[in-house]
Amino acid sequence: MNRQQDNPNNIFIAIVLSMAVLLGWQVFIAGPRMEAERAKQRQAQEQTAAAAPKAGETPATAPAGGSAPAVPGTGQAATPQDGAPGATSAPTAPAAAQPPATREAALQSGSRVPIATPSLAGSINLKGGRIDDLTLTRYHVTADPKSANVVLFSPANAPEPYFAEHGWVAGAGTGQKMPDRDTLWRAEGAAKLTPESPVTLVFDNGQGLIFRRTISIDANYMFKITDEVRNTSAAPALLHPYARIYRYGTPKTEGFYIQHEGLIGFIGDNRLHELTYADVLKEGGGKEWTDVKTGWLGFVDKYWSAAIVPEQSASYKAKLDCIRPDRASPCTKLAGKDQFQTDYLRGAVAIPAGGATTVDALLFAGAKQVHLINEYEAKLQIREFNYLIDWGWFYFITKPLFQLLSWLYGHLGNFGLAILAVTVIVKAAFFPLANKSYESMARMKKLQPQMEQLRERFKDDKARQQQELMALYQKEKINPLAGCLPILLQIPVFFALYKVLFVALDMRHAPFYGWIKDLSAPDPTSLFNLFGLLPFAVPEFLHIGAWPVIMGLTMWLQMQLNPKQPDPTQQMIFNWMPVLFTFLLASFPAGLVIYWAWNNVLSLAQQWFIMKKQGTEVPIAQNIKATFLPIMNLVRGKGSGGDGSKR
Repeated sequence: MNRQQDNPNNIFIAIVLSMAVLLGWQVFIAGPRMEAERAKQRQAQEQTAAAAPKAGETPATAPAGGSAPAVPGTGQAATPQDGAPGATSAPTAPAAAQPPATREAALQSGSRVPIATPSLAGSINLKGGRIDDLTLTRYHVTADPKSANVVLFSPANAPEPYFAEHGWVAGAGTGQKMPDRDTLWRAEGAAKLTPESPVTLVFDNGQGLIFRRTISIDANYMFKITDEVRNTSAAPALLHPYARIYRYGTPKTEGFYIQHEGLIGFIGDNRLHELTYADVLKEGGGKEWTDVKTGWLGFVDKYWSAAIVPEQSASYKAKLDCIRPDRASPCTKLAGKDQFQTDYLRGAVAIPAGGATTVDALLFAGAKQVHLINEYEAKLQIREFNYLIDWGWFYFITKPLFQLLSWLYGHLGNFGLAILAVTVIVKAAFFPLANKSYESMARMKKLQPQMEQLRERFKDDKARQQQELMALYQKEKINPLAGCLPILLQIPVFFALYKVLFVALDMRHAPFYGWIKDLSAPDPTSLFNLFGLLPFAVPEFLHIGAWPVIMGLTMWLQMQLNPKQPDPTQQMIFNWMPVLFTFLLASFPAGLVIYWAWNNVLSLAQQWFIMKKQGTEVPIAQNIKATFLPIMNLVRGKGSGGDGSKR
């Protein structure tokens, strides 16, 4: 078999292998991630919709939720607080032997003070004084507005506990009883926590200490907790204020490197600390700090977060970790699951006999809305609170791009239109550079006959062929790499837009027109059932939506305007790159694919205009034939000859 006949076979093999790699990526990586996210949404929706345990259902075993705190400077463990800071003793058993099996039943099992704001619904558990029931009223599990609302916090005896707690730890020499998880607080004043009406909880330990906790909330997601202790005894008391967020089990995460999900804190040393759940579970994987000021710490999900914020002038010790008996021990599992906790423990507060003290703290629990996070940082003087949103290393591109998208959305009323408008603005910004690139490419296309002559003339001397080609480029003042410039210019914007679509809550469930109901999710249609016209479901890895197909077609048309590559194999691969990108981008957010397709259309128009202006022919029909004829010949069992004959 001669070399000319081998060439198409090598091309065909290269294309098949490339397609196999992309299909493998879809089947084993993109597909499972999409299915895991859908399963996560279904599970959350089912849990929210469930009203009570079914008849005859065996109640689940609830986790205890943590361990006892250590008093600084003493090494002594305080009275177990069900997971207060310090973690120096083993987890204690649940107070109830058989806790409720569902979240709803858990909420009905004790006395509560309801929470009602425009953004949150839930309740405060009078047993333990915890904020352990929060639902985001503005957000749904799926794009369907009739689906269940997103649940953030759940009680300790629910299937997936996640809650915030504030309290006190007795200092050295103080034998007073502290409020703990079994303490039943008494609510006085308002019977419901709203932005207009704070709630005050009271506990008298019967030994001369009276604890009063006043909880207020704004119209969004920020709680203020004011803890007052009055000492009516004859002896002074030494107490340590603390706060913690406890999370039971490793939650399902997106698993993408592009965004952090897990434990987070901006603590003490002017650094952001991010720990994934897997990081924490490693030996010595958690982090601790002593004698730090300012900052905050908590948990972040893709769109939601919970963070505790101490008084920024107070000194405290902090921890991001799992529950461990001590720092040298592995994480302690409870009912087969891991336990995670972020907490801080402030320095000792002395309360003289007959005196009182008050400490303040903040709790953020809700949606990571950009403008809200920025407002909280500025108004409440929370240091670098904007790091709750992961803008990434290229924040200097992603943040301005988000602001531009938001501004355009305010004028256009649709984030899809805002993306199209941003594309036009970006194209306009790079217009001069792109013009030079396209002019160089147009001149190269005009030189194709001369280049072909040089290749034919020096076909047996590759080094001389390259020298002559470079001399021709220099003579005509052409940069052979100019064709790469438009693509290179797109990469930073493409990545920044991908980041914005992925992390910005504003893009979640944002619709476009037609079948796109969520710009942050992949196109739900598929080419392989004619975009829903045929009545059968398509496997995840074959979900090649209408917008990815449009993107692929526009990309292919644009590439037909580029000069022909000197190597036939390289040219064939370039011709089939749009097909590969179609499969690759099928699992990307629809908003990103729409951006790429629209950018291709604008680039196509710009390049066509310049080529016509330069007097360059645009033989798209010939390129179509050159692309598909070798493949058709292989299918028919013919050689590479354009006339169908074997050579």
